Amino acid sequence: MPTTTTAAVLRERGGPYRLETLELADPGPGQLRVKLAACGICFTDVGVQRYEQGTPLPQVLGHEGAGIVEAVGAGVTNVAPGDRVVLSYASCGACNNCGHDHPQYCSNFMMLNYAGVLSDGRAPFAQGDAAVYGGFFGQSSFATHAIAYARNTVKVEADVPFALLAPFGCGLQTGAGTAYNTLDVQAGHSFVVMGAGSVGLAAMLAAVDRGCHSIIAVDRVAARLDLARTLGATHTILADGQDVTAAIRAICATGIDRIVDTTGVSAVVRAGLEALASRGEMAMLAVTAPGTEISFNPNTLLGGRSLKGAVEGDADPQTFIPWLIGRHTAGRFNHAPLVTEYPLDAINEAVADMAAGRVVKPVLVMD
Repeated sequence: MPTTTTAAVLRERGGPYRLETLELADPGPGQLRVKLAACGICFTDVGVQRYEQGTPLPQVLGHEGAGIVEAVGAGVTNVAPGDRVVLSYASCGACNNCGHDHPQYCSNFMMLNYAGVLSDGRAPFAQGDAAVYGGFFGQSSFATHAIAYARNTVKVEADVPFALLAPFGCGLQTGAGTAYNTLDVQAGHSFVVMGAGSVGLAAMLAAVDRGCHSIIAVDRVAARLDLARTLGATHTILADGQDVTAAIRAICATGIDRIVDTTGVSAVVRAGLEALASRGEMAMLAVTAPGTEISFNPNTLLGGRSLKGAVEGDADPQTFIPWLIGRHTAGRFNHAPLVTEYPLDAINEAVADMAAGRVVKPVLVMD
C-alpha cells in the first residue's frame, strides 16, 4: 500500500505553499523512507520558491529534515528502521569529487538535488494519476514523510530534540563548515560575518568555539546583532548606510583575517574584501538571484587576499554532522537560540517571518 503523506506543495513560482495529501513512492535500492519530525527552512528553499532554478513544479521542497527511519530499500546498511536521523544533501558517491572526499562538489549534484525526481527517474509523490515532483536535496522534507538515500542520511546517537537536529542538515553545516573547514578559523584570527542570519551565526559560533580574538557581526537588523552578542560576538556593526569597511577597520586597524559573507550583495562583498588583512580570506555563501553581478577593484586581492566560494561548508555530512552535533552536546556550539518552531501548516507564516528578519531559523515541527 502506498504511504500517504501530508506535504506543503509549491504549485507556482512565487506562490504560497499549500498543504495537500499525497502518495509517497516506496523506497527503491539505496533509498529509505523517513517519518519526519522536523524540518528547517532555509533561504535556498525561498530562492527556489521565488525564482526559476530549473526545479519543475508542482514540487515539495525542504532540505533540513530530521526524523525516524520507517523502511529501507535493498542495499541500505548504514541505518535501520527506528533510527533517529538527520537528512542532508545528496551525492552520487561515484564521481571524481565524491571519490576524493568532496561530495559537496558532486558532478551529479544538480540532478540529484534539483531535478525533481529520484535517481531512478521516479517522481517521489503523486496525487491520483498526477505526479508531484520532489527529491529536493535528496529528501523533500516539507512533509510528514520523505524518501532519502543512504548517502544523505546521517544516523544520530545523541538525544537532541528533532527541532534542534534538523538545521544541521544544511544551514548549520554550511555556516559552521565554512568557518571550520573552508577558512580554518583559529584562535589567532580576527573574524567577521556579513549577515547574521542562521548561516552567518553558525559560522560565528564556530569562530567563538575556535577562540577567535575579535568576532564582528554585521547586519541591518538590530535584533540579530543583539543575538550575536549573546552568542559571543565581541563587536557588532549595524549596516545602516555607514561605511562598513571603515567601521570594521576602526575595530581592527590592520584588517580582518577571515570573513564569511552570507548576503551576496555587491556593496557588502566589496566592503568585506576591502576590510581584509594581508593574506586574509573571505568566503561567499549566498545563492543570489539570476543576473546578480558583483564588482570590486581587483587590486584589493593583492597582498595575498583571497575570495572563495563554498558549498555546504566543504563538509561531508556523514562525518561532519555527527562531529558538529558533538560540539553542540559538549556546550561548544549552542545554536538553540537561533531556532523558532512552527507547525507544518504555518509554513507560509514561517517563511514570511524569516524573510522579514523576525526570526533567524524557523523550524517546522510535524509531531
